[in-house]
Amino acid sequence: MDTILKSAKKTVVISPEKPTALIGERINPTGKKRLAAALCEGNLDIVRKEALAQVDAGADVLDVNVGAAGVDEVDLLPKAVRLVMETVDSPVCIDSADVDALRAALDVHREMAPDGKPLINSVNGEEERLSAVLPLVVEYKAAVIGLAMDDDGIPSTSEDRLAVARKIVERAEGLGIPREDVVIDCLALTVGADSQAGLVSLGAIQMVRAELGVNMTLGASNVSFGLPEREVINWAFLAMAIQNGVNCPIVDAAKVRQAILAADMLLGRDDYAMRYIQAYKKRQKSKA
Repeated sequence: MDTILKSAKKTVVISPEKPTALIGERINPTGKKRLAAALCEGNLDIVRKEALAQVDAGADVLDVNVGAAGVDEVDLLPKAVRLVMETVDSPVCIDSADVDALRAALDVHREMAPDGKPLINSVNGEEERLSAVLPLVVEYKAAVIGLAMDDDGIPSTSEDRLAVARKIVERAEGLGIPREDVVIDCLALTVGADSQAGLVSLGAIQMVRAELGVNMTLGASNVSFGLPEREVINWAFLAMAIQNGVNCPIVDAAKVRQAILAADMLLGRDDYAMRYIQAYKKRQKSKA
């Protein structure tokens, strides 16, 4: 079950048999006032800096989202995607709720990497979204993230999230999109509001892996929202999610890559702990 993403110069393979791939989350104005203000001004300098910093921190794929209040996404998202592709070699995850903005950015991606393959973020189980986004996946030969939510919102049980994931995969396959090109996100909600939220997400991840076999992503930091020492919670939750089947989480690589490398090592995905040791040596060298 290999999900293959390509830029003009680099290929990333997401697979249950390979080490965890990291989707960098930093190019997203949600909760980032400075980035949101810059995007409203059409200033993409921070986007360039974040792209370089995330790749240096170990991100394999970069999520690109410009959805701030007052931003014309149809105009700015393709510019941001172009800039990221000019700045780093990593594949991109094109992230917008605006279908017209997705199309405009996908046009840029096709222009810059005719043989490339981006990841679209995202589709869900809502009928309107399925009908709007899946044809783009077909047209641009992309992969897509499928969120385990539908017209009724985010299901409260693992079983119902599995049902939504199944619906997305089946609808995609009905349009000729191979299962390996659908990456499911079982969604994380804060345990500060619901003590069972983490268990529901982990249960859904386990069920999706067992029944559908697809690759999975997760915005893991949502689980700790509103709580102190969020990084500690995120590290623990990520390790659990990876064990249960998540293999391309959406994260701030600078904050969590150590935990993910350790999880991969303990799960037997790092021969002789070489990736873990190499990352350690790189950090020590940067401190010298």
